[in-house]
Amino acid sequence: MYSIKLVLKFLVLPLILVGAMGSCDEPEAEKYNFEDWQKITVTASAYNSLKQQGEGNPFITAWGDSLRPEVQSIAVSRDLIRKGLKHNTPVKIEGFEGVFFVNDKMHPRWRNKIDIYMGLDKEKALKWGRRKVEIAFPAKDEPGG
Repeated sequence: MYSIKLVLKFLVLPLILVGAMGSCDEPEAEKYNFEDWQKITVTASAYNSLKQQGEGNPFITAWGDSLRPEVQSIAVSRDLIRKGLKHNTPVKIEGFEGVFFVNDKMHPRWRNKIDIYMGLDKEKALKWGRRKVEIAFPAKDEPGG
């Protein structure tokens, strides 16, 4: 017999997510007021969905999300989760267009770090390397934060 968790995870949640994404004429970035967002500087690196870069299925995140190259996703160090960068939090990253979403979390050894998902493009990830960037995200008491 199927458990309720499995039914919710594989049937109901995808339907809710598709419905929530819906058809909106407004561009993604215009939904947010970045001026009111909390800003911090973090170390940013990049990662891909390649077998050698992780354990298990390289397209499944630590939160159980499926990574897709067309969705701008990041992984965050666990100290940043405590600062408000929890699952599905929208994030604006210096040097990038659009909004990224927190869909993955990193090993507990990392501090003040994000990993930017770059699909299967290993060269793009290597070219990005590692650098300090400013990110912005809603404060904990704001919607989406």
